[in-house]
Amino acid sequence: MNSKSDVIVKRGAKDSVFVHLFQDKKYVLQLYKALHPEDVDATEDMIEIITLENVLTDNIYNDLGFMIDKRLIVLVEAQSTWTANIILRALMYLAQTYHDYIAKEELNVYGSKTLDLPEPEMYVIYTGNKKIEKEAITLSEEFFGGRKTDLEVTVHVLTDGKEHDIIYQYVALTKVLDDQVKLHGRTREAIIETIRICKDRDLLKQYLTEHEQEVQDIMITLFDNETILKGYTREKVNAALNEGISKGEKKNKIEIVKKMLQESLPIDLIVRVSGLSDSEVKAIRAKMVN
Repeated sequence: MNSKSDVIVKRGAKDSVFVHLFQDKKYVLQLYKALHPEDVDATEDMIEIITLENVLTDNIYNDLGFMIDKRLIVLVEAQSTWTANIILRALMYLAQTYHDYIAKEELNVYGSKTLDLPEPEMYVIYTGNKKIEKEAITLSEEFFGGRKTDLEVTVHVLTDGKEHDIIYQYVALTKVLDDQVKLHGRTREAIIETIRICKDRDLLKQYLTEHEQEVQDIMITLFDNETILKGYTREKVNAALNEGISKGEKKNKIEIVKKMLQESLPIDLIVRVSGLSDSEVKAIRAKMVN
């Protein structure tokens, strides 16, 4: 980092810390026991982390997935911006998780015997400012006006924990971060103060002590997608397109898309700004790679 003014806090910093935190089984166990305090006999040995990995850009990947003793699959997402679309994403994550489980266990989905599958549970830990009254959201209520369909999906909504459990501590950390960003802007100082305050308040103290530098690195970046996008506003793209009509509108769009791909902007963002289809953008990227 060259200077304090160069540093900005990632807008996804809170979610990134969540993903890093729950790579460790000891914290996953704490999370499971916060969700299922009745299971006093659960141990780390019973936990298998099955989070979908982001190996390729277009792969489905989630924040956290774990299985308990091959009897329960738990999927958890951390969200600072509210959207009911989390239900659809949870459905996609669950389908891929079951697909991977069935392949790993070499189960026959075409056989006559009913498969013995782990039960699913899906959660979203919401840390934004919007007040969410519901303890759970469903596909039927959010997308189909409460009408019964052939498919139902339920996602449990968590906005706080209980009695200083790990959910409470994580949510409290995000609130401290929000407060420090308001005081110091999106700077390194905001990160350092967040970590100091959380350690003083015994919020994820062991994790922050063991991984302090890693947490700083996770939460800080020189450029985020929003900063990069400033040079690619819709107005600028449209102006460039209009200027290049005589040269061929399509060709001009392609050049803009290539530049955005070189900046590693997300595909969905490029599609939205350029006006090209998802398949067209991916085809351009494939040609650039080859």
